[in-house]
Amino acid sequence: EAASSEPTGLPIIYLNTENNSEIASKDEYINGNIRVVGGRNFPSLELMDMEIRGRGNSTWEHPKKPYQMKLDSKQEFLGMAEDKKWLFLAEYSDKTMLRNRMAFELGYLSSLAWTPDTEFAEVYLNGVYNGTYHISQKVEEGGDRVDLGDSGFLLEIDQLERLDQDDVSFNTDRYLVNIKEPELVLDDAQYQYISRYINEFEDALFSANFANPTTGYAAYINIDSFVDWFLINEIVKNVDAQWWSSIFFHVIPGEKINMGPLWDFDLSFGNVDYADSQYAQGWWVRDNEWIERLLDDPAFVQRVKTRFAYFKSKQTHMLNQIDDYAAYLQYAQAENDDKWQTFGEYVWPNPVFFDTHQEEVNYLKTWFTNRMTWLDGAIQTL
Repeated sequence: EAASSEPTGLPIIYLNTENNSEIASKDEYINGNIRVVGGRNFPSLELMDMEIRGRGNSTWEHPKKPYQMKLDSKQEFLGMAEDKKWLFLAEYSDKTMLRNRMAFELGYLSSLAWTPDTEFAEVYLNGVYNGTYHISQKVEEGGDRVDLGDSGFLLEIDQLERLDQDDVSFNTDRYLVNIKEPELVLDDAQYQYISRYINEFEDALFSANFANPTTGYAAYINIDSFVDWFLINEIVKNVDAQWWSSIFFHVIPGEKINMGPLWDFDLSFGNVDYADSQYAQGWWVRDNEWIERLLDDPAFVQRVKTRFAYFKSKQTHMLNQIDDYAAYLQYAQAENDDKWQTFGEYVWPNPVFFDTHQEEVNYLKTWFTNRMTWLDGAIQTL
């Protein structure tokens, strides 16, 4: 199934695996090569060796698969800063294909240290058109990604059943924390240090004098990063950000804990049917235990109010961005649907589904508008 001759305006990525092998594993890379035809707006990439594997949790179960690709050497990719690893997000259950991108747009507007850069592309796999993909930088350590210096840690609140066998994690009283980077040995000095430090922070946060600016939680965290992480995840009502997964934070020894980076927003902006995060009204991430406790401090609440006013001032910008991206994907999303035929069909976990891309986009815009209206009132009552 080739794409039709209708040019979509997106760059085209040709992925080929050795012996046309299927990409069947999330653990084992298979060898192959890649070529990018950038067209007018993007740099091309000459044929280059790569390795590729599956990725994702719930998203891996869909027929259109997400991938992680590792290039032979660090390369700029579709104009994004050079690196080896690139993620191919399928955006199968988000029929707008825009939820991850719009959450990241909020990240670009925020004070968070780094938010992944992304571009859309058409992908051919072993000569067969495989749809429109959202190509993203990976959440990992690096000078132009998560800057951990020489000794920092990238951490993720996660679930035991989601861990890989070689993952190293520790527990606080409230969460399981997976050490994403660096690769550690259980109970070595670095492990002892970071598990103790995060537990000390949590103990301070839940202590009687938690609001004391020198001995309370403020001694441990970059407060602005917690405010922005909370507000962005609350605005889009990211289902996983309450306590489940993809809750990233990072710390360099001797410095404060930073929340972020943002990750995994396909089940946000109302695209979920198994949780109250479906609705534009109501709190969600406020019930994260760390956030809930921080909001017991009037000084933190005041920062949240001030910062929400800033994000509220960006509402029109965000709605315009949605329209711009929807127009940009006008042809690509149609080609993608010719291949995958999801419009008008239930795809887990859609609460509603529509016959056209524009109707999906309108639902996203209406949901976002209603969300900002509700929060504008609710935040005043904190």
